[in-house]
Amino acid sequence: MKKLFILLLLCCTISICSAQKMDNKKLEKILTLASDSVQGQTGYWQFKYFDRYFLLITDEKQNRMRIVLPIVEEENLNEEYYKKCLEANYHSALDVKYAISDGLLWSVFIHPLKELSENQVKDAITQVYSAAATFGRSYSSTNLVFGKGFEK
Repeated sequence: MKKLFILLLLCCTISICSAQKMDNKKLEKILTLASDSVQGQTGYWQFKYFDRYFLLITDEKQNRMRIVLPIVEEENLNEEYYKKCLEANYHSALDVKYAISDGLLWSVFIHPLKELSENQVKDAITQVYSAAATFGRSYSSTNLVFGKGFEK
């Protein structure tokens, strides 16, 4: 019985691991189905989801990917926005983070590429969108909040 259990566990583990070998080809198919439009080239796509334009960038050699959405120019941020973004990164942004690069505040999801599942990609797009849409109010990527969150 113990050997059977170990064999079943091993089979399930192998099945799960092989199912999560995300690559650019699979990612492009997911984007095509999940978004309103997709443009770009393998490993660097711009796509529209509802009313916003995202970038999805991958590096298969380094096993990395990121989904990013610009929110506001950095020059339009004051100290309160910075503080709220940092607090949200801890409490309410969850899998998404607020980040600054190239003079812009972004909503960002960063993850190892190969380990992603299709559902995680779809969820990441939704969370990136939500974090951008709620900037300045609840600063949240989902309805779930760890810790105190923000008063509305």
